[in-house]
Amino acid sequence: MKVLVLFDLARPPLPDESFSARHLRDDEEKPTEADVLCALRRLNHTVDTLAIYDDITAVTDKVREFSPDVVFNLCMTMHDDRSHEPNIPALLDLLRVRYTGARPESILLCKDKALAKKILHYHRVRVARFVVSPKRRPLRKLTRFVYPAFVKPIGSEASDGISQASFARDEGEVLERARFIHEKLDSDALIEEYIVGRELYVGVLGQRRLTVLPPRELFFDQVADEVPKFATFKAKWDDAYRKKWGIRNGPAAPLPDGVSEQLAKVTRTVCRALKIVGFARLDMRLTEAGELVVMEANPNPSLAMEDDYAKAARTAGIEYDALIQKILDTAKAL
Repeated sequence: MKVLVLFDLARPPLPDESFSARHLRDDEEKPTEADVLCALRRLNHTVDTLAIYDDITAVTDKVREFSPDVVFNLCMTMHDDRSHEPNIPALLDLLRVRYTGARPESILLCKDKALAKKILHYHRVRVARFVVSPKRRPLRKLTRFVYPAFVKPIGSEASDGISQASFARDEGEVLERARFIHEKLDSDALIEEYIVGRELYVGVLGQRRLTVLPPRELFFDQVADEVPKFATFKAKWDDAYRKKWGIRNGPAAPLPDGVSEQLAKVTRTVCRALKIVGFARLDMRLTEAGELVVMEANPNPSLAMEDDYAKAARTAGIEYDALIQKILDTAKAL
C-alpha cells in the first residue's frame, strides 16, 4: 500500500524538515511514530510522512500529491491543542481518504467523559456514579454523594491533571480539587465515586468483528494495602517514581471464574455504544465482588512497541508488524 504517516508537532515544522525513524526515535515524545514508521517499511509499504502543527493546507496538498491508499493517523493535536483531535479524521473524511483508527464521532463521545458515562449507563454498563462541576458555574456543595470521590478534568488524556490530590475524602476536598481544575487546568471537573479494585486495561482491535486482547493490569507492588491505588500522571510516566513504589504494567493476574468472558462481553458493548472501530483501549476496575466497572474508553491509544496495547497484542500472538498490518487492513475495509 501507499501509506501516509500523519502526526502532530508541538511547534511548526522547519522548512524542508524531514522525519526519519531515527530522528523520531531521538524525540522522547515520538516513540509511536518511530515504531510505526519502521514497521511499515519492514512490511514493504511505500511510506511518506507529514508532521503538522497548524497548517491544514499541508494535509490537503500532501493527500492530493501522494494519493495514499491509507493515512496512518497518529495526529492528536492541532495548534498543540488536543481538543481538536476529532477534527483531523473529520478532515480526512472530507478528503475522502481512508485512515486508521477512530472516526470523529467516536473521539468526540469518548473525550466527553460525562457524556460517555451517560451513554454506557443507558446500555446497562456499570460506570462510576458521577457529577460534573462546570468551570463557568462551579458546584458549591454536593448532596447525597458517596465518599471517597475521585476528581479529574473532564477531557483529560494520559492521566494529565491526575495526582494524589485527585482522591477526595469529603465534600471540602472535592470542591477544593474541582476549583484547582477550573482555575489551573481551565477545565470542567468530573467528580465520580472512587471504585476500589484492580486496574485493568483491555485492548480491542477490528471493525465489525472485534478482537478483544488479553487484559493488562497496573500493579502497585510496594504501596501499602490501605493506600488508594490509581494511575496518577507520575504513576504512568515518571520512571523514578514508578521504581520507588514498585508500580508496573504487565499481563493481568489470574481473574476469577467467568470474569474473562464478562470482560469480553462488556468490551464489545462499550465499543458498539461509543461507535469505536479500529483500535482502542478500555480502562476498567474489577471490584472484590467480581464486578467490572468501566472507567473510560480511549480510542487510538499509543501504539509504541513497549506500550500496553502492543504488548497485549503480543500476548495474543500478534507480533508488532502483524498488528500494524491488521490496523491498516481494518482501515481499508471501512
